[in-house]
Amino acid sequence: MTSVLILGANGKIARLATHQLLTETQHSLTLFLRHADRLSVSDPSRERVIEGDATDVAQLSRAMTGQDIVYANLAGSNIEAQAQAVVSAMKNSDVKRLIWISTLGIYDEVPGKFGEWNHQMLDGGYLEPYTAAAHVIETSGLATTIIRPAWLSNDDTVNYELTQRNDSFKGTEVSRKSVADLVVSIINDPTTHIGASLGVNQPNTDGDKPAFY
Repeated sequence: MTSVLILGANGKIARLATHQLLTETQHSLTLFLRHADRLSVSDPSRERVIEGDATDVAQLSRAMTGQDIVYANLAGSNIEAQAQAVVSAMKNSDVKRLIWISTLGIYDEVPGKFGEWNHQMLDGGYLEPYTAAAHVIETSGLATTIIRPAWLSNDDTVNYELTQRNDSFKGTEVSRKSVADLVVSIINDPTTHIGASLGVNQPNTDGDKPAFY
């Protein structure tokens, strides 16, 4: 059994991953979020909820005690500060394995018309802090995996392919359920994708922009 700390546990992908972990594994889950009353525990023997701020190193360090893996599903304009705090807390707590959700476009890796559209949508306050946060993670010295999803849908499907850091991004969209499945697969085998930055897309969704736009 693995002990997993989920940061930003109220996020849509995090909720899907939590449900899958509870359904398919015996892992122990610690759910960390700003407002604990947003979550209800379905299995008290395997879940605990901690209210905290992901920029607070002391709070994060306490939550990381005894954890094997940290899965960070964080967001916000202060994402770089959150990344710095998570890295500091992991080093304080001697936790090595980190799964970090980022976004497509942080390496200017999205080609063609879709890449131009993605820049138009994300430049000017969103892409820049996520790029900076990813740099913090990549240079942390921890055993990290960065996940860069395509534009997210709520489709009830698990269907995805991966690209690596230096590959051109494929596709335009992917389901949140697919991203959650990838997270769970890494938690189940944490030796996989160490040091990788994975682009995640649904096959055959190439185009100038996602179909739902």
